[in-house]
Amino acid sequence: MDGPLKELSKLERLTERAKGKTPSIENSLDSLLQSLREVKDRINAGSVTEDTYVLLAQTVEAKKKEIDEKQREIYNGIARLGKALDKKFTQPLPTYDPLFISKDAQAALERTIALHFLRTGQFSTAETFIQECKLVIEPEQRTKFQDLHRIVLALKKQDIGPALEWSLKNRDFLRKRSSPLEFYLHRSQFIRLLLAEPLDAGPAISYANATLRSFYPEHATEFQRLMTSVLYLPKERLQRSPYADLASDSVHTDLEPLFAKEYCTNLGMSRQVPLRVIGDIGGGGALARIEKARTVMKERKSEWSQSDELPIEIQLAPENRYHSIFACPVSKEQSTEQNPPMMMTCGHVITKESLQKLCKSNGRVKCPYCPTESTQANAQHVFF
Repeated sequence: MDGPLKELSKLERLTERAKGKTPSIENSLDSLLQSLREVKDRINAGSVTEDTYVLLAQTVEAKKKEIDEKQREIYNGIARLGKALDKKFTQPLPTYDPLFISKDAQAALERTIALHFLRTGQFSTAETFIQECKLVIEPEQRTKFQDLHRIVLALKKQDIGPALEWSLKNRDFLRKRSSPLEFYLHRSQFIRLLLAEPLDAGPAISYANATLRSFYPEHATEFQRLMTSVLYLPKERLQRSPYADLASDSVHTDLEPLFAKEYCTNLGMSRQVPLRVIGDIGGGGALARIEKARTVMKERKSEWSQSDELPIEIQLAPENRYHSIFACPVSKEQSTEQNPPMMMTCGHVITKESLQKLCKSNGRVKCPYCPTESTQANAQHVFF
């Protein structure tokens, strides 16, 4: 992807204001409008001459030339990007029947896109999109997303105040989820005070005594590590100690995704941005593998009859795995609702179909992994 990305970067620089070999189109148009206004003022004042019109005609022609040159640069950049994409992706893109035909489906898609813009902090883009699609997004929901990004921005600036205020208001919710958010916010502040210059552990210890003491029952080990880290100051020594992780920037930067996850969960939304997940999975190779399998099956004139399964396995990143998966150690097949995992009395688990194949006529089953024998009736359905 280096070639297409390089051409895309050039095109982006070319379309920015005041970039490229010639002035931007916006600058040329602004200059032309200014010249027209000046001539209009002179006409109204009665001070216009023949030379004024000649000069205006020359200005118009010059600006037209600038705009044409700029457009030519952009068109050439688009053409180079297209060639780079064609060179990288030799196979034509697959074609599918329209997916969002009904009005309800289109409305659902448009709302999903609008919420994506709001959730990712692109508020001006979201406002334009909402107006053009004539969507109705509740003001309260917009305000909540604005609060989310206000607090995340404060965390980026190492200000835990707004996030801590939200955590205190929603403490019952966080405790029901056993969330460490509030403790981690205080931990972050403790580390900042501990490593602040000039070196003085007093303020950090006082802060811990005032704010962290109440978290000791749930975070005893972490609390003890924080207190012991005081013995390994300054920062250079702490980085070589068993508590080096406390000197890492991740202690502070990890607060941003953790807070966003808890905030969105409190709103009843997924912890990940849906459209971003779709892009990561699809753009990460899933669509290409599915299309390849589709082509192969079409050539072999075969069809996939399962409506709830894919004909091939798609490797996903750990953060994109939402369901437990069990593959039978005997048949090497993934369990399904019709072929669930079954645990024998010895504790080993195989799928129901494998259990039935191993079952003898008297109903007894010998475990394929240990000498234990049991009966098929005693096997228990396992739920992950």
